Amino acid sequence: MEGTRLQKVARLIQKDLGEIFQREGAALFPGKMITITQVRVSPDLGLAKVYISIFPTQGTEATLELIRLQVKTLRLELGKRVRHQLRVIPELAFFVDDSLDYIENIDRLLNK
Repeated sequence: MEGTRLQKVARLIQKDLGEIFQREGAALFPGKMITITQVRVSPDLGLAKVYISIFPTQGTEATLELIRLQVKTLRLELGKRVRHQLRVIPELAFFVDDSLDYIENIDRLLNK
């Protein structure tokens, strides 16, 4: 169970990473729209698991690899934004959130 502090830190990271992807995402990942769907922070605030949704879904793994190559730059930008709220900036681990694809598949199966 997550505590209130972990939830607040997760929301802060989600909001700021969303703004970073919105501003710099077009230059770093052309032709892709990346949305931060969820952030889970470890109890020691050392790791943040960031779940992203990538549109269009073609080439999702390649885009995820590009994001993972840019993780240091993204963490630096995040650190500039939250340096007054957080003492330690957590390491970022990015994962694809495929829940929307799963919902779409279930919906398609039910409509047959």
